[in-house]
Amino acid sequence: MTAEPDPDGDALARISRGPAERSRALMARWVGDLKPERGQLRSDLVAGLPGAISSVPDGMASSVLAGVGPAHGLYASFAGPIAGGLSSSTRLMVITTTSAAALAAGSTLADVPAADRSDAMLWLTLMAGGLMVLAAVAGLARYIRFVSYSVMLGFLTGVAVNMVLGQLSDLLGAENDGGVAVQKAWYVVTHPSGIDPVTTAAGLSALAVLVVLARTRLAVFSSLVALLVPTVVVWLAGVDDVTLVKDNGELPHGIPLPGVPSFDAFSLDLVVGALAVAAIVLVQGAGVAEAMPNSDGSRSSTRRDFTAQGLGNLASGLFGGQVVGGSVGQSALNVTAGARSRWAAIFSGIWMLAILLAFSGLVGEVVMATLAAVLVYAGWGTIRPREIWAVARAGAIPAIAMTGTFLAVLVLPVAEAVGVGVVASLVMQLNQESLDIRLVRLRVDSEGRLVEQPLPEELGPFDVVVIDVYGSLFFAGTRTLQRRLPPPSATTRAAAGTGRSGPVVVLRLRGRTTLGATFLKVVGDYAHQLAAVGGELYLSGVDHRLVRRWDDDGLSASLGNVRVFEATPVVGESTRIAVELGRTHRVSVRDGDDLDDPDAQ
Repeated sequence: MTAEPDPDGDALARISRGPAERSRALMARWVGDLKPERGQLRSDLVAGLPGAISSVPDGMASSVLAGVGPAHGLYASFAGPIAGGLSSSTRLMVITTTSAAALAAGSTLADVPAADRSDAMLWLTLMAGGLMVLAAVAGLARYIRFVSYSVMLGFLTGVAVNMVLGQLSDLLGAENDGGVAVQKAWYVVTHPSGIDPVTTAAGLSALAVLVVLARTRLAVFSSLVALLVPTVVVWLAGVDDVTLVKDNGELPHGIPLPGVPSFDAFSLDLVVGALAVAAIVLVQGAGVAEAMPNSDGSRSSTRRDFTAQGLGNLASGLFGGQVVGGSVGQSALNVTAGARSRWAAIFSGIWMLAILLAFSGLVGEVVMATLAAVLVYAGWGTIRPREIWAVARAGAIPAIAMTGTFLAVLVLPVAEAVGVGVVASLVMQLNQESLDIRLVRLRVDSEGRLVEQPLPEELGPFDVVVIDVYGSLFFAGTRTLQRRLPPPSATTRAAAGTGRSGPVVVLRLRGRTTLGATFLKVVGDYAHQLAAVGGELYLSGVDHRLVRRWDDDGLSASLGNVRVFEATPVVGESTRIAVELGRTHRVSVRDGDDLDDPDAQ
C-alpha cells in the first residue's frame, strides 16, 4: 500500500537519522510551528471571542444530545480547543463538541444509570481519546479514504434528522416515550395535549431569532441572542413551570481541576462505544481538514490531526468534559471571524475559561426550549439536499449505501449504525473492484502503433492473444477477471490432440505490486483450461518482488504450468519475449495472422 504523504519533512532524510535525532527534529519543527507571529496574534485574539461565545449554547446543546449535565459540554469547549489547537496540523480546525460525537456518546450511555452517567461520560471521553492517539501511532490514518462519501453523507444526514426529531419534546415542553428519536417525536405528535404553550412559545421564538439573524451581521451571535431573549422574557413574566438548564444539573462555579472519574462507572460496554465514537470523530475530522486547508499552502497531516483530536479528548475527559472532535461549524466560524493561525482556536478556549469564571451562574437560568431550538436549527442546517440528490443520481449502489446508512442511524444505536456504515463501505469497495475491471487485446496496427481492441469472445486454434487488464485484481476483481477471460472455442477443443495448435494467452501484469492467492488460483485454473486443448498461459511484466514472495510463501505451486516472465527496465520487453515463445509453440501460422509484433512498446 502506498504510504501516506508526510508534510513534516523529507522522508529520506528522516530515515537516515536515528530515532532520537528524528524526535528532536520533529519537536523543533512543532515548536517553530507553534510560535505565534506578531502580525497574526491580534487577529487571532479577536477571532477567538465569537467562537467562545457561540460555544456556550453549542456546548450546552451537545450535553443535551449526550444526555448529561451542561457542565460537560462547557468544560469540553475550553479543553478541546486548547489541547487540539496546540497540536493539530490543520491550523484553522477547531476541536470542540460536535453533534455527531454527542449523539454517539449519548447512544453509548443510554442504558447507564443516571447516577453513573457523568463519570461514564468521562471514561468514554478518555478512552476515545486514547484510541485516537493509538490510531495515529499505528498509522491507521491512511484507511480513512475507505469510508465512502455516500455512506458518510447518509450517516451525517441521519444524525441531523435525529437532532431535529430528538428535540421536539424539549422545544414544545411535552413528555416523550420511546427508544430512538423517531419514536419520541411520533409520541409527541400523536399526544398534542401534552404540549406546554409557554415552553412552545419560548422555543419557537428562539427558532425565529435564529432564522431572522442568520443573514445579518449578527449571525455570529445569533445562538446567544436566541438563548437570552426568550429566557429574559420568561424571567420578566415570572413563569415558574418552564424547564431551565439547571434543572438538568447544577453548574459548578469556576474552573474545574483535572481528575480521574470513579472506577465504579467503568464497564466493557464503554470500550465498544469508545471505538464507535473514535471512528466517527476521526472521519468527521478528516472531512473538516479537507474543507479548511492551511493558508500557507502546507499540507495537513492526517496522523497529526488524529493525535490532536485524541489529545483534545484526553484533556476534555480530565477536566470533566465530553467527547470532542473537529467541528465543521466552529471551524467555519473561526475562519469567518478572521482567524490567521492555530492561536485563534487556542484563544477561543481561553476566552471560554473567562466566560466560565464570570458567568457560570447565569448559564443555569437559560430556558431548555431555547437550547432545543438551537439544536433543531443546527440539525436542519446540516442537511444537504443537493448533495443527497447528487449521490442518489450517481447510481443504485451509492444510493442504496447512503439510504441504508441513513435508516440505520434512525432506528439503531449510533455504534451499531456505524457498523452498518463500515460494512456498506466495504461492500461498495468490493463491488467497485469487481465492476471496474476492463480487459483489452493489445495489437499493432499497419502503421506500427500499439492499439487496444475488443477481447475475442473465444480463443481459436493457433491464436496468440496479449491481454492487458485495467482495474483491481484483488478479491472480487479477480473473480471478475475469471469470468471475462476468453475460453477456447469448440473448434479449438475439437482440434486438441492434432498438434500444437492450442492458443497462447499472454496476460500483461506490469506495474502490479499486489496479487494474492485468489489471483494465483484463478490463473492456475485458466492455465489448466488452456492446457487441456494444447494451449499455454504466460504472465508477463511480473514484478520480481512478487515472484520472490510467491516462492517464499509456497504459492508458486498454485500456478501449475503457467510461465512467468519477470518485468525488465524496458517496458514491453518481457511481453515481447513471451509472444515470441508463443509463436514457437504453434506448428503453423494461419493465413492472415496479424500478430507480427503484438506488443512493440
